[in-house]
Amino acid sequence: MRPAALFCAAWQGVAIGLPVGRSTGQAVRIGRSRRRRAAAATPGNGGRSWPGGPLAVALVVDYSYFMSNADPVSGRFTGRVALVTGGASGIGAATTRRLSAEGAAVVIIDVSAEGETVAERVRSAGGRALFLPGDVRDERTWDRAAEAAEEAFGGTDIVVNNAYALDVAPAHETSPASWDRQIGVSLTGVFLGARRLLPGLAARGGAMVITSSVHAMFGLPGRPAYAAAKGGLVSLSRQLAVEYGPGARVNCVLPGPILTPAWDRVDEADRARSVRATVLDRLGSPDEVAAAIAFLASPDASYITGAALTVDGGWSVAKDSA
Repeated sequence: MRPAALFCAAWQGVAIGLPVGRSTGQAVRIGRSRRRRAAAATPGNGGRSWPGGPLAVALVVDYSYFMSNADPVSGRFTGRVALVTGGASGIGAATTRRLSAEGAAVVIIDVSAEGETVAERVRSAGGRALFLPGDVRDERTWDRAAEAAEEAFGGTDIVVNNAYALDVAPAHETSPASWDRQIGVSLTGVFLGARRLLPGLAARGGAMVITSSVHAMFGLPGRPAYAAAKGGLVSLSRQLAVEYGPGARVNCVLPGPILTPAWDRVDEADRARSVRATVLDRLGSPDEVAAAIAFLASPDASYITGAALTVDGGWSVAKDSA
């Protein structure tokens, strides 16, 4: 791994953290929120001004350096077996690659045949993976997954619940069938997986990581069922952590604006608006969420359970008004 040590200094009352061996321009970005951009230019400051005067410079550490640019931890999951739902694309595919790169054998569950492509790429890189087509709403899918993991790799140590469904419509235009599908894939599927696999995970000292969303905390138009499911996942992860600890750990991640294939339907104007709403001034990558998932599933998080880790580039803390 690249060095993660920090050199810290105080300058004009501002804390600056730099990764050792990393250039300032790469590791730290000048904060560029709309609030700061609105400040009037100050003479002698290169035509740029910052709140509090030219010397009150605000610096934001770009933690993506530690996430997507950090090398996978070699051997961290050697001898472990992971099951990843929604593993055919986006965060699920990135998580499959990450866990495999760190030594895990991976069983991919998805309704899309692209899951086989992901598995083949893992195998081509020297990893171990198999694809199991299936719907997480069906208990038989979970039975088959548990049996496949046992037969091919010797059991299951890690479960990453990442499958979801989303239909964009306000509540009064959401049909009961659409509601049931979204809740079924995003929430009920996690319950069914926990019901089938968590007792075994607890016996093996395993871990479950659930992909929720910042929609669990904030309302965005047109997503009533999705938000309900994602909010439920945060509560469910805490409940499962209590019920199955200390044998198994259960945590969740709450991604923000992450550039997955779902964003293919989002136009450039809306993408730019989402970027402006973050502190880090960009969209995140699936690999960055996968790094967080891998951490929570790993022994490095051995004293973390029932936690909800936000991975959103500061989207949930940046506001334009008091």
